Order: sequence, then C-alpha cells, then structure tokens
Amino acid sequence: MADEAKAKGNAAFATGRFEEAARHFGDAIALAPDNHVLYSNRSAAHASLGRYPEALADAERTVALRPDWAKGYSRLGAAHLGLGDAPRAVEAYEKGLALEPSNEALKSGLAQARQAATARRPGGSGADAFGKVFQGPELWTKVAADPTTRAYLDQPDFVQMLRDVQRNPSSLNTYLSDPRMVQVLTLMLNIKLQHQSNGASEPAAAKPAPQTPKQQPEAKAREPEPEPEPEPMEVTEEEKERKERKEAAQKEKEAGNAAYKKKDFDTAIQHYTKAMELDDEDISYITNRAAVYLEMGKYDECIKDCDKAVERGRELHADFKMISRALTRKGTALAKLAKTSKDYDVAIETFHKALTEHRNPDTLKKLNDAERAKKELEQREYYDPKIADEEREKGMPMCDEQIYKASRGELSEEELKERQNKAMQDPEIQNILTDPIMQQVLTDLQENPRAAQAHLKNPGVMQKIQKLVSAGIVQMK
Repeated sequence: MADEAKAKGNAAFATGRFEEAARHFGDAIALAPDNHVLYSNRSAAHASLGRYPEALADAERTVALRPDWAKGYSRLGAAHLGLGDAPRAVEAYEKGLALEPSNEALKSGLAQARQAATARRPGGSGADAFGKVFQGPELWTKVAADPTTRAYLDQPDFVQMLRDVQRNPSSLNTYLSDPRMVQVLTLMLNIKLQHQSNGASEPAAAKPAPQTPKQQPEAKAREPEPEPEPEPMEVTEEEKERKERKEAAQKEKEAGNAAYKKKDFDTAIQHYTKAMELDDEDISYITNRAAVYLEMGKYDECIKDCDKAVERGRELHADFKMISRALTRKGTALAKLAKTSKDYDVAIETFHKALTEHRNPDTLKKLNDAERAKKELEQREYYDPKIADEEREKGMPMCDEQIYKASRGELSEEELKERQNKAMQDPEIQNILTDPIMQQVLTDLQENPRAAQAHLKNPGVMQKIQKLVSAGIVQMK
C-alpha cells in the first residue's frame, strides 16, 4: 500500500538513507499518483542527494496538484536554489509566504535565496567558465571512477565544496587554493576537451584563465551560496509513535547489554523483555534474551526464545544472518542438554539448518564439536559393559523377534526387495551402512560369530541392527 511505502521512505529519510527514501516514495507514487505529499517528500530526498533537476520536477508536480499548499513552494524554492536560479527561488518562496506568512521554513529559504541573488553578479568571469564544467550530471560519476579523486567523496567538506560550485560556478575561486579542487578541475577539463576533439587527437593542455592580482582579494571575499536544507518529511502521529517506541526499545537493549556484561542476568532479561514489548520488529531483542538464558543454564527457555526469533524473523523477512544466529543459539542449548539426554542428533540437525542460512565459522565449529561428542558417546557405550548388560535383556528379545519374523518368510521375495529399496532411501539407513563401526559389525556377523555376540551386547549396535532387520536390509537366521 502507498502508506506503507511512504512510511518506509520517511524512516529511510530520517536516518539519512536518501537514495532508499526516494525509491520508497517512488513506489508510493506508483500506487497513489495524485498524492501531492509523496511528490513533496521525494523532491526533498532528491534535493538531499544533489539531484536538483529531479527535485524540481517533483516540486513542480506538487504545486500543480496542490497550488494552495505552502510547503510545495518551499520544495520548489529549494530546487531552484540548488540549480543556481536564485531569482526563481525567491519567487517561489514569496508565493509560499503569501499562503502561509508565518512559515519559518519559507522565511529561512527566502533569506537564503535573496543572499544568493545578491552575491551573484552579472556577466561571467573566468571562474564562471571553469565552474560550469561542474554543472554536468557526470561530475559525481567521473570523480568516483577516477582513482586519484575517488577518496574525496568520503570527505564531507569536499562534497560540500562541489555542491557549492555546482550551484554557483562563481564560487570556484574560493576553493582553488585547495589541491583537491584543482585535481577535480583538471579531471573535468580533460574530459571536456576530449569530448570537443571528437577523438581526432589527444586533448591539448588547458590554458589557465588570465588572472589579475588586484582581482584576487575580491574573489576571496565572495562567499559560497548557502545550501538549501531539506525540510522534514510529512510524518503521521502513528509514525511518530512508532519511531519513539523503536528508540525506547534500543535504549532498553543497550541497558540489557550493559547488565549482561556485568553478569547481572536477571536485570538483562528485564530490559530485553521490555525492548521486545516496545518493538516486535527487531528479533535481536529475542536472541539477546535467549543468550542470557543460555548463560544461566535455562536451556528450555533459550530454545523457546530461539524458536520465537526464527518464526518472527521469517514473518519480517529478517536478515538471514539473524535467523542463523537464532538457530545456532538453539543448537548450542540442545548440545548442552545432550550431555545428559545423550541425543546429539537434534542439535546437529539444528546446526545444519543454521549453516543453510549463513555459513558462519562459529556455527561450523559448534557442529563439528557436536558430531565429535556424539561419536565419543557411541564409542563409550560400545565399550561400556555396564551399559551393555543393562540393555541386553531389553534389546535381545526385541532383536530375536525381528530376526525370527524375517526368517519365517512371511514376506515374499518381491515384497522384501521393495522394502529394501525403500529403506535405502532413508538417510538413517544410509548413515548406519556407512558407519565404519557398523560395517565391521556386519562383517563379523557373517564371518566371526564370537565377535558378533560381543557386538550384540552393545545397546547402540543392537538398536541399529534392529533398524536394518526391520527394513529388510539384514536377515538373520
């Protein structure tokens, strides 16, 4: 819906993600093409990116849709001022103030536009001529593409210089003492000369504009035009409340993190729980609380929170790394429980799921640890006569029954073959048959009856043999 796209645009704009904001406002306009507020908001986003032609087009559409709305003229004035057309900016701001004389944003914009109009002098100087090479839309692309100037775009003061010169070519002289500006000017002049030569020859070196020493103080005294500041987005009360809740939730999270570091787990849980109540669109609060439960040894509570985080994360289309984190935390809790339950399979399966979301080295290590623990447990059970004796009486009758049933010939050869083929598709059967220990057991059952009897005393081995017998893979007579 248009309101949802608008809300996303407002949120992106508020955090300085202007490109994303413009995209969301565009989505909203596609759904509600006659909504003047959407054009106004996108105009502000374009202006914040220095895309003043696009900002002007949206501002003009805003005024056309709602000519009696003062803020539309504020957008229009900002776009004209960004394009260096101070007189038209003054005209736009004055029209807006005629509709709403007390509007502070319009008053401020008008003052900026008048200042810019006063600073501009008739006629063009040499600096104006050079400054015009900064007017083309290719400026930012060329600067970003050239390895000698690319890093300048990460320097806010230099980006401000470029925008000043874009709006007012006459301000170039103010910045020529900066070697970065000279470097960019050289880059842009070379591009211009190459276009003019049409590829016929190498570009000639640009001749510097004649300078008169007496004119230098006057050029330095000229101040750059003030940059029009974008006005805040149109935000509903519901959106304001949502933003406040998110900010409050973040503060609760920070308090929870601080308590966790101090090992004050009860306090940490209280803060994370409060954050969850304030904002149910961020699953990090749930996974953080799960981490506290894990540290406290409350593994069941940890698993419940992890399941909740995964479920909510799927609904929100959360980052796959967050989903993986929740699954890894759940797997860790299950591995802890497996030390007493002796069931590592569920933990191993959970770690595999986490790795399908995001292949994290920490998760992979935990998976390897769980698989190693499982193998060690199986080996201990295999050689522990006490466990074998306890399970022998329970296991042997069941095994005898399965063996007797298979050997009675109750299944036809065709039925048995079908049953075997189906069983071979079972991953558990495949794991049993590829297990080196079980391969030795099966060999001994055929070739070494005495060793086979020793194997059958092991409950783990007995369980796997029962599985093979019931599947029709192994027949014992």
